[in-house]
Amino acid sequence: EVHGELVDKVMPGDRVSVTGVYRATTRRANPKTRTLNAIYKTHIDVVHFRKADSARLRDGFDEEIFPADRVELLKGLSEKPDIYERLARAIAPSIYENEDIKKGILLQLFGGTRKDFTKHSRGNFRSELNILLCGDPGTSKSQLLQYVYNLVPRSQYTSGKGSSAVGLTAYITKDPDTRQMVLQTGALVLADNGICCIDEFDKMSDTTRSVLHEVMEQQTLSIAKAGIICQLNARTSILAAANPIGSQYDSKKTISENIDLPPTLVSRFDLIFLVLDPQNDVYDKRLARHLVSLYYRDQADEEDENLSMTILRDYIAYAKSKFRPKISEEAGQKLIEHYVAMRQFGAKRGQITAYPRQLESLIRLAEAHAKMRFSNLVEMVDVEEAYRLHKEAMKQSATDPTTGLIDMGLITSGLSSASRKNKMEIAKALKALLVGKEPNKKVIHKYQKVFNDFKESSDIQITRDMFEEALKDLSDQRFLTLKSDTIRVLTSFE
Repeated sequence: EVHGELVDKVMPGDRVSVTGVYRATTRRANPKTRTLNAIYKTHIDVVHFRKADSARLRDGFDEEIFPADRVELLKGLSEKPDIYERLARAIAPSIYENEDIKKGILLQLFGGTRKDFTKHSRGNFRSELNILLCGDPGTSKSQLLQYVYNLVPRSQYTSGKGSSAVGLTAYITKDPDTRQMVLQTGALVLADNGICCIDEFDKMSDTTRSVLHEVMEQQTLSIAKAGIICQLNARTSILAAANPIGSQYDSKKTISENIDLPPTLVSRFDLIFLVLDPQNDVYDKRLARHLVSLYYRDQADEEDENLSMTILRDYIAYAKSKFRPKISEEAGQKLIEHYVAMRQFGAKRGQITAYPRQLESLIRLAEAHAKMRFSNLVEMVDVEEAYRLHKEAMKQSATDPTTGLIDMGLITSGLSSASRKNKMEIAKALKALLVGKEPNKKVIHKYQKVFNDFKESSDIQITRDMFEEALKDLSDQRFLTLKSDTIRVLTSFE
């Protein structure tokens, strides 16, 4: 209970240390009778409030929490050249591959540098990263969310269908004793300085999703209910998982047509990972071998290969509490170049593929990568990795710039459709050349002579590698055999 001048000195959402007198008072069973309950009601008569430091600490972690030997271990780990890959492999080691997704989640756990631009009328600069995993069913999206939920000390896990707007933000209830309205906080406020994992994001109602707009950019929650008007801190990172329209990704549609989310919400996500099922025999065999090995491999061997969860948690906590990276001049120029390139990618088909928010996303990713290296300066390597991760997330490397469609062949085989078409045309031209020499009988040709004739007859430049690939394709079709420097045609074609 607060009296006198202390009333309204602190607001909902503030972290405070309270000094006061702990009291126990009796409770009447009925206000109209003098019968008392055997249970006493306890409360604190507040004498003094002390606001906690507003610095962003993970559950109050500081260097004093860690023993000297643990700090030495963490610093030794940060100096290893492959620390980025090690930490990424340590996230959900039971999930096969998805390395870029794990790297994105790892940078989300570190977060960017918190800045205050209040003097420039900008307010606080968001340092938390928001990630959306969108893709085919059965691609371990929910498992990744569960792992992050168990890893981070202050985190909340909700499902889209079972969440309401008040459940995520705050709701008003009536206190049974005082009969006064009290404010109860929801998942986003409870996950302040942590991560809120939202599964089945696409099945969430529009009214519930609209609540996230303020949280994902301004990092606050404004409440005006039942006479309670306040603004709560919600400095939380959001990790969401969703399925495309029709539950499965349609390669004949563009990315924006597959992800049925409003553009205002999509632009607030720093990384949108498309988790696609390659449907490739080699990939299927490796995935099956990995899944089966989980049932018979020794858990001790698994822990030796990967960093333990406690070391990963301490590494992240130490980096967040001790390092505040700043951007160097060279890194700033490189960020500008990459942003312009991202804008030009969609200009070819009259679409906007990057907003100023994406530039801020690159800055946050670069700062998180520098923090992961235990560095206070953002360098070129951090910017390049941030740009690569942003590009890979949306499969831009596999997207046709003219149509905006993802070329699934590039994901599965590493060869785009244009390359495959070019390869087939070269093989067809070579077949026509060989058939034209002697159309009605089997013949033997000299390798070098055919190569020279093919180069002269072709309109495009034919390299030896292209010629050998065409020969291999024709050999697979049982059209010819190749032995040392001779080519034997087996069949005649019209």
